[in-house]
Amino acid sequence: MLDLSHRLTDILQQRPSRISPLSGGCVGQVYRVDMPDGRRFVAKVDNSASAVLDKEGWMLRYLAAHSDLPAPEVIYSSPELLVMRFLPGGGVDRAAEIHAADLLASLHDISARAYGLQTDTLIGGLHQPNPWTESWIVFFRDQRLRFMARVAYDAGRLPARDLARIEKLAGRLERWLEEPPAPALIHGDVWSGNVLAQNGRITGFLDPAIYYADAEMELAFITLFHTFGDAFFRRYEERRGIRPGFWEIRRELYNLYPLLVHARLFGGGYVSSIQRTLARFGV
Repeated sequence: MLDLSHRLTDILQQRPSRISPLSGGCVGQVYRVDMPDGRRFVAKVDNSASAVLDKEGWMLRYLAAHSDLPAPEVIYSSPELLVMRFLPGGGVDRAAEIHAADLLASLHDISARAYGLQTDTLIGGLHQPNPWTESWIVFFRDQRLRFMARVAYDAGRLPARDLARIEKLAGRLERWLEEPPAPALIHGDVWSGNVLAQNGRITGFLDPAIYYADAEMELAFITLFHTFGDAFFRRYEERRGIRPGFWEIRRELYNLYPLLVHARLFGGGYVSSIQRTLARFGV
């Protein structure tokens, strides 16, 4: 803690009056930093040999430069240390869900020349490859399903039989997927722990895993972890529409990616969920 205090003093030009642990974060430790002049910050620290907190800082700065999505302002970033301005807030109520729908609809209106991003990013601390790809189906097949299935398998979290089933499904995606109207910028990790709200308004989306995707990837993820309810989806559909077939088919296919991420990180029941989805699609 003494080393962190010294680093923060150099960065913030004032010695913190208090540094206290916060819950959350897949990578390293997270602290709230209170300053004598009333300012508040959040510091993430990762002392591991594979630290990449600078990638999270890059994503937050990208969102700030390209969108109006409320997210923490980055004060300083390096592989080992990320310092952000503290955002107030707690859980999400119905009014905040409607605000979230407006914010994410606006985010998804931001487009690009192809799917992916100019750099690889992270999801839950895991590598997320983003080579520019003209076809969404090809990108989802190779950079999401095949890539993360192999990562989970190599870590001993996904059985060889299920890796083969993922490969079989990947070769048949054209049966169920279509090319979206346009690439959409997505946050990529919208679960309740990454959303702050206050007085019926969203105050911050945390821990992004951004890239340009089919916007339905975001919507599917939100249903997987029940981040928002009916009020969100009604408002989102008013703003951008939801294409036929999402609820019946594509939602489950798209959620294979976060399920593979969570299988790699945690194993257990997430593998069973993957197996049920594969059976649903006949592989």
